[in-house]
Amino acid sequence: MTEMPSIQWFPGHMAKTRRLIRESLSLVDCVAEVLDARIPISSRNPEFDALCAGKPRVLVLNKSDLADAQATKSWLAAFRAEGLCAIAVDCKSGAGIKEFVPAVRELLSERLERLKAKGMSGKALRVMVAGIPNSGKSTFINRIAGAKYAKAEDRPGVTRGRQWISIGLGLELLDMPGILWPKFENAAVGEHLAFTGAIKDDILDTELLAARLCEELAKNYASMLSVRYKLSGELPTQGGQLLEMIGKHRGMLAAGGRVDTERAAAVLLDEFRGGILGRITLERSTKGS
Repeated sequence: MTEMPSIQWFPGHMAKTRRLIRESLSLVDCVAEVLDARIPISSRNPEFDALCAGKPRVLVLNKSDLADAQATKSWLAAFRAEGLCAIAVDCKSGAGIKEFVPAVRELLSERLERLKAKGMSGKALRVMVAGIPNSGKSTFINRIAGAKYAKAEDRPGVTRGRQWISIGLGLELLDMPGILWPKFENAAVGEHLAFTGAIKDDILDTELLAARLCEELAKNYASMLSVRYKLSGELPTQGGQLLEMIGKHRGMLAAGGRVDTERAAAVLLDEFRGGILGRITLERSTKGS
């Protein structure tokens, strides 16, 4: 197996975001925690249990268009079996988006009843939208609102301050910056976050990262690699060899006929993140149906 240095990324603005979330909780009725459907465990910030204590939460498995559909179904079943409110959405097509408002209203049904009893049934529910960087929080908000209210880019660290967005439908959303946590106890968590683009590539050795991704994909999605990069026969289990094979078959050669593995790494990461390889889920639920 390719040896990857421990990945850690917690820039100063994330410590500020943690304080901002804590300070803003009293302003909202519940929290929408946006996850990456390809890595539902690694994209769950373990600090949210303490940070959001006492606030109802809805889990939004975003980017479901990039994830294995059956795996997403299993994750939804597993989360719901734990008594959690969970939905899957695809912000590109809008699939699942219409489930969000009913899910929030169901989650906050007791709150709505209390407001109705006080003659305040028209009062908007306020929802904090939080999650890891590059999980698609702002794109999710824009899709619900039907307009580009929140900044949305396919890279981590774009949203830096909190933004209130009134979307109608009896809802107001508070868009928070993406936040990780100070230390990834499990090396696989850091790798999975890096694979999906939640950690800036600038701080990573992308060739090593791509080699590790090769090894992960070869376990459960070898056929996708073979089809996409026209590889034949049994794939090597060593990530560096597989990355070199991909570069060679793509004609990515440097001076002297050497395979340009840096270029091959960039292509593999881009095509995985963009769903070009196919629908892939790196983490599987053992509890879902």
